[in-house]
Amino acid sequence: LSMKNSIFILSLFLSTFIGAQQTPQYSQYQRNQFMVNPAAAGVYDFVDITLSGRWQWLGVQDAPRTSYFAFSVPIRFKPKFYNPGIRTSSGVVENPEIKTGKLKHTFGGQLLADQYGAFRKMSFSGTYAIHIPMTKKLNLSFGLKAGLSNNTFFADQAQVLNVIAPGQNPYVDNTYDNFIQNQSNKFLMDMGAGLYMYSEKFFVGLSAEQLTRDLVQFGQGTANFNPQIHFNLIGGYKIPLGENLSITPGFLVKYMSPAPVSVDGNVQFEYKKWLWLTLGYRHTDAMIVMAGMNISERFKVGYSYDYSLSRFNNFSSGGHELTLGLMLGR
Repeated sequence: LSMKNSIFILSLFLSTFIGAQQTPQYSQYQRNQFMVNPAAAGVYDFVDITLSGRWQWLGVQDAPRTSYFAFSVPIRFKPKFYNPGIRTSSGVVENPEIKTGKLKHTFGGQLLADQYGAFRKMSFSGTYAIHIPMTKKLNLSFGLKAGLSNNTFFADQAQVLNVIAPGQNPYVDNTYDNFIQNQSNKFLMDMGAGLYMYSEKFFVGLSAEQLTRDLVQFGQGTANFNPQIHFNLIGGYKIPLGENLSITPGFLVKYMSPAPVSVDGNVQFEYKKWLWLTLGYRHTDAMIVMAGMNISERFKVGYSYDYSLSRFNNFSSGGHELTLGLMLGR
């Protein structure tokens, strides 16, 4: 292969890889729906803060790594200050109730860092969601997200393989050399929207990300990050199995043209409304095990492990995702 063909193959590989990774992958989407649908912000009537880190395909060089900080604040929030002289929490702390039947307004924000190979995306955005009561036990919410994302290409982390067939004269092509000399650092407008319907027993939502694509951009460099619109469909239904146990089958369907549809499914087991275990499957990609609990009235923690079912299983020890949550004003 000539250098020109090598660059073409590398570009094709990167385009395919980036196409699947333009938006981060989450295993704990059922417990953190705000990250896939802005309309899910404010389901609970308190300040909800989440900090998470995800390490995908451990053992593969320059594998994707994602971290984020997200929060949502209902407008009517009234802080309840903690006084250790009054009470110290211990024992089982149940999940907060999902309250419906009233109009709610919520503001929120997200700070995200996503690194994959020689590319890094950092974004920050603000969110607004309005929750409209359809009935006493059913709410419909609409959410908007707007912000900026910074996309960077690191030439020192990119590799090009040049294989010359026997008897073939080397072919000099300055395309890649010129490309890496003009390293790219661009800002893009990042907008998203979503609809979300929920009650105590079920939820379903549809959202879209990167709606403006590259309509508004500024910065320097020659790289075309080519953001595509991503669609997310999420849903689940809670089924009680007794006084202390319930299960919630859930799904997440993602689509971005021209990539194939991605389907995630899981079943969450919840014990006494405070301890949960989830088994999940990402089509043709991974089996997932998740566990979490409410540590106290204010803190919760969740962990998930991805066992790869694809060819990466030969090189990777799996993926890990750790999530810490802070609940203020329960």
